[in-house]
Amino acid sequence: MDRKNLAIHREQTPMTFRHLPKTSVPAFAAAFLALTSISAIAAPPNLLILVTDDQRWDAMGCAGNEIIQTPNMDRLAKGGTRFTNAFATTAICCASRASLLTGMYASTHGIEDFATVLPGALFAQSYPALMREAGYHTGFVGKWGVGNVLPRDKFDVFKGFGGQGQYFNDVEGETVHMTEMIGNNAVDYLRERDADKPFCLSVSFKAPHVQDNDPRQFLFDPVYEDLYMNDTMPVAESATEEFYNQQPDLLRVSEGRNRWVRRFSNYEHHQTSVKGYYRLISGIDIVIGRLMKVLEEKNIADNTVIIFTSDHGFFLGERGLAGKWTMHEESIRVPFIVYDPRPGARNRRATAEEAVLNIDLAPTVLDFAGIDAPDSMQGRSVRPVTSDSSVPWRTSWYYEHHFARERKDFIPASEGVRTEDWKYIRYVDAEPVFEELYHVGEDPLEMENLAGDSVYGDWLAGMRESWRTWRGSLKPWDSIEAKRWKEPE
Repeated sequence: MDRKNLAIHREQTPMTFRHLPKTSVPAFAAAFLALTSISAIAAPPNLLILVTDDQRWDAMGCAGNEIIQTPNMDRLAKGGTRFTNAFATTAICCASRASLLTGMYASTHGIEDFATVLPGALFAQSYPALMREAGYHTGFVGKWGVGNVLPRDKFDVFKGFGGQGQYFNDVEGETVHMTEMIGNNAVDYLRERDADKPFCLSVSFKAPHVQDNDPRQFLFDPVYEDLYMNDTMPVAESATEEFYNQQPDLLRVSEGRNRWVRRFSNYEHHQTSVKGYYRLISGIDIVIGRLMKVLEEKNIADNTVIIFTSDHGFFLGERGLAGKWTMHEESIRVPFIVYDPRPGARNRRATAEEAVLNIDLAPTVLDFAGIDAPDSMQGRSVRPVTSDSSVPWRTSWYYEHHFARERKDFIPASEGVRTEDWKYIRYVDAEPVFEELYHVGEDPLEMENLAGDSVYGDWLAGMRESWRTWRGSLKPWDSIEAKRWKEPE
């Protein structure tokens, strides 16, 4: 799809909002409009949750990216609230997706690998289970990613798959790209669902995740071959051999470096990889446009809240690395958009700078449905923040990554704490322990590690103590301590 065709698609995307004229209307008409607005808010809204895989926060046009074409993501942002500081509390698919479902930190839900299944009692506290219990018709489409047993009986409609799946699939004798297949299944759900109930549909994309077992890596639909063909993908300031050589050995010999060799080790690899990554995201964007069009065709667009995010970010060669896993911004920072088109919705903020986390998705979904979040959820509903900048909010949060920690040369285990201006990273299994300290307010690219600078010794000690407090506060989900959990100040 070339730029011209994508622009035509953008023009053909129907608008959700119909703006009233500024001229006055008769009193009875104004009263009627007010009543219908109240009615729209009173009716339980539908919820459409869209989760991508490995999409970093700046891979959208609305985030300031002047190359990538994402007209439908941009449309959600224009009509909703885009959170500019949204993060994953753990940057690996299985653990982060469990956090999205349960609203819990990984240390609490306990999912740290791809095989472990959410226990039944824990799944019962997840947003899909609670929405279904409250009378919502629930659906799941796409990559499940949490355990090696699919929860087919936990949803009214389940069209998910285990593992990573393959990008190209045979569907009734035709080869169909996975993103299109997921889109087709989501469209079918919207058209065939039980119309007597509000719905909660979770759509989980594989894209833009690479196909790990294929040397081509970013397997986009060939229809997007011409997209970005004539664009030059910029190389990050930190993507230099000099800066890579400043990284600790535990990162220089990690899987992140191995995958960098496949994807970004020279200029041609970098251009091919980033263009493939962008094409996969543009393919998702087209599916989002299709879903929004179906909502309008079914006359339910004005009562469907859409939440868009990703499970974690992705290195595009920064620091001489690829993949995710570490606590650096490229790995943990994600898009997060709340789109509430209901006519009677409160005035919304176009952007919000509050720190929003993957654990906030579940309580947010429940809040829109009018369901109280269980005490087990450690996240918060962001719904109040979409309209009110004075809502008291978190000032720090905790990061952890423990996947395959027994393989120290694969992905180094790390933990840390981030505040608005500071970030502390601790590689907990390193001998000796290795620490990083960044003033992200002044050094957003995290180019200068201040942990070894005595001038910042007090800051390091304070952040280290905050890490200890956070770490000690998180207990397994079925413990008494977890049920009484309070967020550290």
